[in-house]
Amino acid sequence: MALTPSNMMPLGTEAPAFSLPDTVSGNVLTLDELASDKATVVMFICNHCPFVKNINEELVRVATRFGKRGVSFVAISANDAENYPEDAPDKMRQSAEDNKYPFPYLYDEDQSVAKAYDAACTPDFYVFDGDKKCVYRGRFDESTPGNSLPVTGNDLKVALEAVLEGKPVEGEQLPSMGCNIKWK
Repeated sequence: MALTPSNMMPLGTEAPAFSLPDTVSGNVLTLDELASDKATVVMFICNHCPFVKNINEELVRVATRFGKRGVSFVAISANDAENYPEDAPDKMRQSAEDNKYPFPYLYDEDQSVAKAYDAACTPDFYVFDGDKKCVYRGRFDESTPGNSLPVTGNDLKVALEAVLEGKPVEGEQLPSMGCNIKWK
């Protein structure tokens, strides 16, 4: 496992469009279908990464809580499933069901969406406002596997509260740290 930081998409960047298969429903979903007029969280995750496993339980709570307030969440895995079979679409579906993800879990087989977002690691979070402009990119919180800090989702929650209140996201946005995306 290589520890990799986010590339930190420039704030104000418009969310790159996508059309990807949802591993649970089997439907092809687009950003336009999934985006909320309040806020949209696009996150790159995968099944095998310990950094993702570390936050899964709290991620579900945060997505459920903010989903009730009109925030849309979508997870994308772009890992090379041939060399990392644990990240194959059938395993993604199983992971989504086991973790009770309240959001679609899409598969970016050709990795074009991950490249468009300049994603580098899992987990990697991007928050877009109702106009699909990037207002936050970075980490979920300060916890990592083994650092003994509680998993809170505070960095993401603070960003979402600001967006929902129509305010700019204040404070330093710190890059996410996690496993590198497994490029083909």
